[in-house]
Amino acid sequence: MLAEVLTQVAVVIAILVPVSIIVFIGRERLARTRSEWRTRLKTTAPVIAVLIVVLLINRVARQVAPKLSRQIGIRLTSAFYNIEGEFILVFQAIQTPETSAYFSSIYVYGYTFLLIFPVIAYFTLSDTRVFRRLLAAYALNYAIGLILYIFVIAYGPRNLMPAELMERMLYDTNPEYQYLTREVNTSTNVFPSLHTSLSATVAAFAWQTRSEFPKWLPVAVVLAASVAISTMYLGIHWGIDVTAGLLLAALCVTLSHRLVGRWSLEELTEKYGDRFLWLQERLPSSQEQD
Repeated sequence: MLAEVLTQVAVVIAILVPVSIIVFIGRERLARTRSEWRTRLKTTAPVIAVLIVVLLINRVARQVAPKLSRQIGIRLTSAFYNIEGEFILVFQAIQTPETSAYFSSIYVYGYTFLLIFPVIAYFTLSDTRVFRRLLAAYALNYAIGLILYIFVIAYGPRNLMPAELMERMLYDTNPEYQYLTREVNTSTNVFPSLHTSLSATVAAFAWQTRSEFPKWLPVAVVLAASVAISTMYLGIHWGIDVTAGLLLAALCVTLSHRLVGRWSLEELTEKYGDRFLWLQERLPSSQEQD
């Protein structure tokens, strides 16, 4: 069943990505990318490697972290419920077969597309800073999220509220999705909502690159907002988790800008002029003398 669900996700993404490339990126950037991809890949390789390492650590940690969390984690499910109450049930008021189908699809397909497409889009920019910052922000989200999942033990609303109040709409609408969510998450990994933080991160980058990809901005914002709402509509996250996800996104976007180089080669040349060019010329010759 897991293979079937993954195949469905792959098919949907395989359709959405090419269409989005045509609509949002265009032929000119694609043509430039074909001639510059080796240089860009070389420049961005360290950040790509960091993200891969973080993702691998997260995958291994899914086996180890629950046991460690039970030993050192703080149980906050009751605290979240006492603070928030039954706020999450406001989304039950808009429940229809159509809204359930929409938010279930957004939670799985929309979220996956939202994370993948910006990676492709920003790689087509000659200035690699945006691409590197996006990958750094992804890595920070996963790393900080993992730490918080270890120290905070909390179950989502669907695991706490009575069945007559909170229907498990994701699995009721698409029961096969539980095979996928079980692979990537555990029931206590709710604070913060990484679905929200990563989606909000993409929306923030879409705003920052609105001049390069003006058509992508409204799509990214709508998808990011839909993902955040879907986590509450489906009873997976508390409003507190979503709020924490938004704060985490703001932190990761800010840190990614501080950690990744602010200036491109062209800007350094313009800023420091002859002094920078002189330094460039001297450094290789010094290495040859050594």
